[in-house]
Amino acid sequence: MATTRVLTPADLPAALEVLDRNPIENAFVAARVAVAGLDAWRLGGEMWGFFEHGRLEALCYSGANLVPLSTSPAAVQAFADRARKQGRRCSSIVGPAEAIAELWSLLEPHWGSAREVRARQPLMATWEPSREIAPDPRVRRVRRDEMDLLLPACVAMFTEEVGVSPLAGDGGLLYRARVAELVTSGRAFARFEGDKVVFKAEIGAATERACQIQGVWVAPEFRGRGHSESGMATVVDAALREVAPVVSLYVNDYNAVARAAYRRVGFTEIGAFMSVLF
Repeated sequence: MATTRVLTPADLPAALEVLDRNPIENAFVAARVAVAGLDAWRLGGEMWGFFEHGRLEALCYSGANLVPLSTSPAAVQAFADRARKQGRRCSSIVGPAEAIAELWSLLEPHWGSAREVRARQPLMATWEPSREIAPDPRVRRVRRDEMDLLLPACVAMFTEEVGVSPLAGDGGLLYRARVAELVTSGRAFARFEGDKVVFKAEIGAATERACQIQGVWVAPEFRGRGHSESGMATVVDAALREVAPVVSLYVNDYNAVARAAYRRVGFTEIGAFMSVLF
């Protein structure tokens, strides 16, 4: 018999076991759970659990993003039913491509069209420092007093990547807090030329098993000079040395330039994500 319900702190050991099955794919949610547990207020959303014969088999994080994890077709159906009854509260659906494609096929008739669907975003990973690309010695951790220099680059990257400004709605309070958190925790990296950010990237999610790089961006006037490759080599080296034994990221399949750069740094494709943006 299968059931679905909102998990509570008492379910944490079972949830961690599910998250640990795919530490690379699940890094985003696993990192949040490692800090906040399963308390909805601290987690920033509910964690739904799919049970078969009393055993927790799959998860779905329901917050600003809807993220199904370690799902079977039956779990996807169950999560879709719950999401449909609840109504759309998320700004995106993100996760392993096969599960997201099935989930979206069940939700779209009820939720309506998305602003954009990115059907295949290769998931890439590396377990060792770059053998081909030398790290950029000028890429370093961003200091707290450089927040105001970094923030415009973060906003530019987000707007370019997602298609909307992160400053909309609350005037950017939540987004600025997130950038500040990354800077304070030492997970924001950049190369500066005076007061100008040339390259930037962040280790956005981190657990003991895996971490995920996000927000890779090069200022338009500096593109085509190899900054993304040498900058990423620096960030990968620091992440492997200080954070986790594997570094991952996901990228749009149509971004051939970025995919080629990541391959030169040493990343290989290990799967694919899919994103539905509202």
